[in-house]
Amino acid sequence: MSQDNQTIIDKTVDLTFETYKAQSVILDHGEGVYVYDTDGKKYLDFAAGIAVASLGHAHPKMLEVINEQAGRLMACQGSYVTEPKLEAAQILIDNGCFDKVFFSNSGTESVECALKMARKWAYDNKGEEATEIIAFRNSFHGRTYGSASVTEKRLSQAFFEPYIPDVHFADFNDSDGIEDLFSEKTAAVIIEPVQGEGGLNPASPYFLRHLRNLCDRHKVALIFDEVQCGSGRIGTFYAYQSFPYCNLNSCNNGKSPVYKEMKLIEPDIACLAKGMGSGFPVGAVVAKKQFADAMVIGTHGTTYGGNPLACAVVACVLGEIAQPEFLEHVQEMGTFLRDELQKIKEKSNKITDILGIGLMLGFESVVPVKEMISALHKNGLMTTQSGASLVRLTPPLIITKDEIMEAVSIIDKTLHQDF
Repeated sequence: MSQDNQTIIDKTVDLTFETYKAQSVILDHGEGVYVYDTDGKKYLDFAAGIAVASLGHAHPKMLEVINEQAGRLMACQGSYVTEPKLEAAQILIDNGCFDKVFFSNSGTESVECALKMARKWAYDNKGEEATEIIAFRNSFHGRTYGSASVTEKRLSQAFFEPYIPDVHFADFNDSDGIEDLFSEKTAAVIIEPVQGEGGLNPASPYFLRHLRNLCDRHKVALIFDEVQCGSGRIGTFYAYQSFPYCNLNSCNNGKSPVYKEMKLIEPDIACLAKGMGSGFPVGAVVAKKQFADAMVIGTHGTTYGGNPLACAVVACVLGEIAQPEFLEHVQEMGTFLRDELQKIKEKSNKITDILGIGLMLGFESVVPVKEMISALHKNGLMTTQSGASLVRLTPPLIITKDEIMEAVSIIDKTLHQDF
C-alpha cells in the first residue's frame, strides 16, 4: 500500500466512529461484479456489500434512472404523492401476498416500523397487555434499540441495557420448544427465513408452518425479516416464496408431495432493504391490510423514506428482479455455485461444510475463517463472515457461470496455501 493510501485510511479512522475495523485498501470504483481499489487492483465481489449490490456495480439502467430522476426531483415530504413511489409500491404489492407498503431508508428502520406496527395492532385487537415479542437465537435484526432488542447479540452487550422489555428468545427450527412462549400477551413473532449473520441457516418449512398456525391460534402478528434474504437473493422475489409447505394428509394421500398442491407460508408483515436498492440506501415494510391499517396518521414517519429518487431506483431494481427469467437465473447460479463448492469438498476435504440457499451461501473450511477471508481478499476475491466460522458468498445476482468458476478457482487455490 502506498503511503498516501495509508494516510487516507488513518485520517478517516481518526475522523469517524470506529464501529468497523478499517480494511487495508481504499475502494475506488466498480463495474458489474468487479470492484477496483485506488492502486488499480481488481477484485471479484462475492460480498456485494453484504448482499446489497444485487444488480452489480454501475448497472447502466440504474445509472440512467438515477441521473434522470435526480434532474427532476430528489426530495419532498412524505405527504406528497409521486409517480416513482406508486410504481415502486405497485411492484412490491403485485409480486407478493401484501396489501400496503411503507418506505424506509434501511433494514433496521424497516424492522423498527414492523415492531411498532405489530405492537399497535396487538394493542388495538388484544389489549394493552399484549406487548411480548418472540425472537430467535442467532438472529440479527439491526443495531437500533428496537431491532437490537430482538437480536440475540444483546445478551453480550449489557452496556446498552435496558433494552425494550418483553422479548423472549426461542431456538431456531425448534417446533417443540416454541409453543410454550405463546400467550395472550404475545404481540408478534419475528424471524429471518434464512438467518444471515447467524450462520446462513434456512428455516424448515414445517417450522414456519407451525409458527403460522401458532400465530393464527393466538392472534399474533408473524413478521419475516427478509432484509438480507429477500429481493431475489434466494431465487424468489420474496424469501417466503422459497418455503412451500405440503400437508401430507392432503397432498397426494400422504405419498410424495405434489408441487401444485403445496402452499406458501405467508407472513403478515415483511421487512426489506439491501438488495431492493442494489446499493442505494432504501428499505420497505410490506404488510397485509389489517396490520397496515393499525398505523394511522401520527403513529410513524420518516424524512427521507419514500423520496422520489429512492423510489425510482427501487422500481428499476425490483422491475429487473421480478422478471421470471431473472429469478430462474438466480436459482440456476445458486445451484451451480453450491455444486462447484461441493466438488472442492469431495476432492480435498478442505471444505468441511456448505450452508445456505440460492445465492446466499457459505462454507466452513480447515482454515480459520478470518485468515481465510483475508487470504481470499489478497487473492482478489471479496467475501464476508457469517456466524462463528462461515465464509459467506453473496455475489451480485447477475453473476455468470464463468465468474463463479473464477471465484471457485480462487477459493481452491487459497485453500491449498500455507497458513
